[in-house]
Amino acid sequence: MRLSEHFTLGEFTFSEAATRRGLDNTPNSTVIRNLCRVAAVMEAIRMLLNKNTIVVHSGYRSEALNTAVGGVVTSAHCYGLACDFVCSKFGTPGEVALAVMESDIEYDQLILEYGWVHVGLAQDGLPLRHETLTKRSPAAPYEIGIRP
Repeated sequence: MRLSEHFTLGEFTFSEAATRRGLDNTPNSTVIRNLCRVAAVMEAIRMLLNKNTIVVHSGYRSEALNTAVGGVVTSAHCYGLACDFVCSKFGTPGEVALAVMESDIEYDQLILEYGWVHVGLAQDGLPLRHETLTKRSPAAPYEIGIRP
């Protein structure tokens, strides 16, 4: 199923961890609607990044999968409201995150993580926080601002 011109439901729900563990990662209709919103944001990010191919590392995670991979209980991934991705033809994850941060693209959270960028949206009706964070280490997990 195509969520947008360049993104499919399959790439937003595929998980090697789920496959290895035999976990169902099938989204419900509410999650699919949210993934369509994320795909629209990812299309805007793709345009910003000179139309370069974006590789999705993680989109939707069922509650069981999120627990299995050590995700936080409040993860936007569980609602189909987040995407972890890279765009190596544009640049490093830091360069990608900086480009998104400096753009007018609407997001709730933008996190430079360990080798990828996380973009998260707010649930319908909730205000955007426009948080920009850099995940560092378990001892000091977040630092405000993204520095490539």
